Amino acid sequence: MARPYNFSAGPAALPDEVLAQAAGEMLDWHGCGMGVMEMSHRGREFQSIASQAEADLRELLAVPEHFHVLFMQGGGLAENAIVPMNLSKGGVADYVITGSWSQKSHKEAQRYCEARTIASNADTRHTSLPDPAQWQLSADAAYVHVCGNETIHGVEFQSLPDLAALGSQAPLVVDFSSNVLSRPTDWSRVGLAYGGAQKNIGPAGLTLVIVRDDLLGHALSICPSAFNYRTVADNHSMFNTPPTYGIYIAGLVFQWLRRQTEGGLHGVAAMEARNVAKSRLLYDYIDGSGFYVNKVDRACRSRMNVPFFLKDERHNDAFLAEARDKGLLQLKGHKSVGGMRASIYNAMPLAGVQALVGHMREFAARHG
Repeated sequence: MARPYNFSAGPAALPDEVLAQAAGEMLDWHGCGMGVMEMSHRGREFQSIASQAEADLRELLAVPEHFHVLFMQGGGLAENAIVPMNLSKGGVADYVITGSWSQKSHKEAQRYCEARTIASNADTRHTSLPDPAQWQLSADAAYVHVCGNETIHGVEFQSLPDLAALGSQAPLVVDFSSNVLSRPTDWSRVGLAYGGAQKNIGPAGLTLVIVRDDLLGHALSICPSAFNYRTVADNHSMFNTPPTYGIYIAGLVFQWLRRQTEGGLHGVAAMEARNVAKSRLLYDYIDGSGFYVNKVDRACRSRMNVPFFLKDERHNDAFLAEARDKGLLQLKGHKSVGGMRASIYNAMPLAGVQALVGHMREFAARHG
């Protein structure tokens, strides 16, 4: 029997192949007599797992040599504090507000530095993105922070801003929790990228940080040693016990991604092509339905998280109940905005989106 399609925003669906492999290796990893959760993080078995995971991630995202890959803990919310503790030097940091997650980032940073709001889309209820040409960049900013994809509101930067072209020498810090590995990353525009793993990479508990070498070594004195990027980098993410099983599952996902092909494309490029096709199918149906609506500006619609509303919201409960009966799970929108939300990360196949559109079409035919 086929598994249901899980549209959860996170923790989110993982590829069936990855789950099957992890299940098969649960009691004994590669004949060593131990499961990964039982291994010492300093033993040669786990060291090989972590090293391979980093190598595969570097290949997938074309991470330059002068960037460090850190496997940390605490999720994106912890990074909202860890970033300013490492980068702000207690001075000024610029924040672009595009939805709930960047709002949280800005609020937390205020505890450690002068966090300035240099642009906001609040006037559109977070349904657009502020034009970078209009950002009020600070001349003395230690960094500029953006959320690459707002999971709740469904807005996404289709290309990262070029701060140098805007006259800023500050490094760009990107929260890429919900769109990492769904598209290539232009590292020439990025100083640091971070994200929780539980949307596009693996289970909750692992946090990924990719940071340029020159940004290390500036932590505030109050920064805990385990969250000091310099310390974590110098110890190859082993200063404290890392989230070993999360790293293992992430490594399996990276290997799965490396095997993906689409129209002659491989890896992340193949996933981007699939994500374009999946999101286009869903948005095109919503826009032409007359029964459902997406309020986000078409220029910045997320490929990962598609919020939508029934024009008559009295049908919401019935829509969700019938979806569950058809094996379409976790479609209820975030409590702060209501409506529906389909999260269609890398692990969601095109067939899942086709099944969702089929349900939406059939439901509209009966209730429209």
